[in-house]
Amino acid sequence: MSGSGVGMGQRPENQRQRFVKLLWTGIWLVYLSAPANDLLHGGHSTGVRVLGWIGLAAFVTWYMLLLFRTGRGERNSVVLASLGVLAAQSTVLALTLGREWLVLFVYVSIASGAALPLRMARWTIPAASALMTVIAFATPGGKAFLAGLLIPALLGGFAMTGVRDLIRTTVALREARATVAQLAANEERLRLARDLHDLLGHSLSLITIKSELAGRMLPDHPDKAARQVADIEQVSRQALVDVREAVSGYRRPRLAAELAGARVALTAAGVTAELPADPDLTGVPEDSETALAWALREAVTNVVRHSGARRCTVEVLRRQTLDGPVLELSVEDDGSADQGNGPGHGLTGLTERLEKAGGTLDAGGTRQGFRLIARVPAAAISADVGSGS
Repeated sequence: MSGSGVGMGQRPENQRQRFVKLLWTGIWLVYLSAPANDLLHGGHSTGVRVLGWIGLAAFVTWYMLLLFRTGRGERNSVVLASLGVLAAQSTVLALTLGREWLVLFVYVSIASGAALPLRMARWTIPAASALMTVIAFATPGGKAFLAGLLIPALLGGFAMTGVRDLIRTTVALREARATVAQLAANEERLRLARDLHDLLGHSLSLITIKSELAGRMLPDHPDKAARQVADIEQVSRQALVDVREAVSGYRRPRLAAELAGARVALTAAGVTAELPADPDLTGVPEDSETALAWALREAVTNVVRHSGARRCTVEVLRRQTLDGPVLELSVEDDGSADQGNGPGHGLTGLTERLEKAGGTLDAGGTRQGFRLIARVPAAAISADVGSGS
C-alpha cells in the first residue's frame, strides 16, 4: 500500500496510516448514535447510564482493537474469541438497555467480515445475524428494529469479506510486481556480467598476446613492434567502446565482424585459422545472429587462452531439423581436449545466451582436440506454432 493508505487485512506501518485507518473506521461509528441517544434521553437512572457508557466504551475499544490488530498474524481462534466477546457485550447491553442496542450486532457482523477469512466469515456473519434476531424477539419492541438491521448486518459483513480479499489481492500484486522488478534487475546484472566477461576476456587476451609479440620484436624489429603496439591501442579503444555499449544495453555483435576479429586473434596467437567467407544470414533473426556471434567470440577466446592449439577450423552451416531450419556454428581446434571440463563463467553464460535465442550448445573433447557447436533457429518462430492453428 502507499504511505498514506492502509486497508483491512493489513497492519498500519506508520502514524499517517494509523490516523487514516482510525478516521476511516471512526466514520462508521456514527451508527452508534442510537445507543448514545438512548443513554442521553432514554430515561435511565444515573447508575444505568454510567454502566451503559462504560459498556459502550468497552465495546468500541474492543471493536477498534480487533480491527487494528487484523493482519498481525493472530490465529483465527484468537479472532473468534474476540468476536465472541463483542457478541456477548452486544447481547448483555441489548437485553438490559433496550432495542436501540441491537445495532451493536451489525458491528459484530462487519468485524467478522473484516477480520476472518471468507471460509469462516460465511458462518460467523449469519451466526451474528441469527443471534441478533433471537435477541430482537426477546427485547421489547425489538422486532420493529429487526428489519432495518438484519439486511445491513448481512450485506455489510459479506461486503467486508470482499473488500478484505480485494485489499489482500492488491497487496499481493504489488509484492509480486516488486519481485518481478527485482528479478529483472538481477537478469540485467547477469547480462552485464556475461557481456563484460565475453568482451574483456577476448580483448584482454588479444592485448596480452600482442604485448608479448611486441616485447619479443622490440630489440631486433622495432618497426614490427610498433605495429603491434598500434594494434594494442586499436583493440583497447574498441574494447572501451564495446564496454560502454554493453553497459548501455545496445551492443549486438554481428557474425561477420566476429569472424574478422577471430581471424586477427587466431593469427596473432600463432594459430592457423580456417574460417568461412561471410555467411548468408538471409532470414536469420537478429537474436539468433547475436547469440551465434557471442558463441564465436567465446570459442575463439578459449582457443587463444587455454587450448595451446596450432590449428582452428570454423564452419557456419545451415541445417534442416525436425524443429525447423537452424544455423550451426562449429569451432574445432587441435589443442587440449580437457579445456571444456567443468564449464566456467564463459560457457555457462554462453549456454544462457543461446537458450534465450532458442538455441543449444554442445562442447567437448575430440580425438584431435576440442569442439564447440552452437545452434540457433535460422528462421523466426511463428506465433502459431503449437497453437493448433
